[in-house]
Amino acid sequence: MAKKQQKSRYFAGISLGIMGIGFLATLPFQDSIIGKLLQGGFEAGLVGGLADWFAVTALFRHPLGIPIPHTALLPKNRDKMVRGAIAMVENNWLTKESIKGKIGQITFTDKLFPLLERELASEGVYKATQSGLKHAVDKVNLDQISIFIEKELKKYISSADVTVFVKSLTDQVVKRNLDEKAIDYILAEVEKWISKEDTRHKIGVMAKQFLDNTESDGFLKMAMSSFSSFINEDKLGKILQPFLLEKIVLLQDKDNPYRGLILNRIRQEIKGVSDREELMTEINQWKDKTVQNIEASDKIKAVLERYKDKLHKMLADRVFIEKHVLSAVRELIEKTKNDEEKVNTIEKWIHGQAASFIENNHSKIGSLVKENLEKLDNDTLIHMVETNVGKDLQWIRVNGALCGFLIGLVLSIFKLVI
Repeated sequence: MAKKQQKSRYFAGISLGIMGIGFLATLPFQDSIIGKLLQGGFEAGLVGGLADWFAVTALFRHPLGIPIPHTALLPKNRDKMVRGAIAMVENNWLTKESIKGKIGQITFTDKLFPLLERELASEGVYKATQSGLKHAVDKVNLDQISIFIEKELKKYISSADVTVFVKSLTDQVVKRNLDEKAIDYILAEVEKWISKEDTRHKIGVMAKQFLDNTESDGFLKMAMSSFSSFINEDKLGKILQPFLLEKIVLLQDKDNPYRGLILNRIRQEIKGVSDREELMTEINQWKDKTVQNIEASDKIKAVLERYKDKLHKMLADRVFIEKHVLSAVRELIEKTKNDEEKVNTIEKWIHGQAASFIENNHSKIGSLVKENLEKLDNDTLIHMVETNVGKDLQWIRVNGALCGFLIGLVLSIFKLVI
């Protein structure tokens, strides 16, 4: 730009020099017609060139350093120029409406989603994600969390009605036939126990003690006394053991009516447990007392610390972050991108934010222009203007000399004709 300005300034000087030399050179030839014509042309060209030089120079400084009135217009009218520039920028070039209109033509989501997808694959995003997650994990206060969890668990358990739990439990017992399975298990274990040799002896001892200690009157007493003296523990055991085993085997048969009676009775008792108010009250009281006496925060903290250490190890693994964190973000972006309603919502939100920002900060454009112009001293401002428009201004000088020369020729011809 500076070279072009110097070149145009050079041409302007040459044109003015030619006009001056031509004027002086034609002075001896005023008597001839051609001499008069050329002298008139060069004279007018010299006047035009000098006048335009004066006008162009007067824009920026005093010509020849002489403080002629209405010269050095730019320095004298600096404030007006600044205000004019601000007004032009705010009201003509960068109005609110023009900026909003231009932004309104932009589809931000077309650029946003590819940008996000591209950045997710970058090393910077991976490291930032890893660092952010590690920092978040380190900032977790396990003491506070463990106390909070313990408090909430106690509150939840204390507020829970044990009746509902017992009712649900008994319903499941009946629904899954757990009572019947329990009877089968007990009968099987009792059968094993009764089948043992020492059990037979114990049965005989208990039966003999029962006979000896039973109090009765009359004939029954005499009969039991005779029977007791006749039989011993071993014989009683041998008699009762097969009898009991037979009954147990019968009870193991699912079609046995006594088994059905026993099961029905057990089920009635199980179903009625939750209806026993006193029992439920006692269980609730026991539950509340037990819960309040439990100190579980340390155990909860220990569990959380294990999970914290495990999480740190996971975050050190790039595959984990890629697979479980960044992939989840990618899926969210892909899902959002394919949802037209969400895309439109995001687009409207971005445009709304941009419009709001422009509305609230448009005046700062003028302030920025003013601030930057006020940083410049007069010499710098003049140099900047000359650098940008000096080329065209110098061509005005060239055109002034040439036009003056042509007009001078025309006027000289006109004078000769008249």
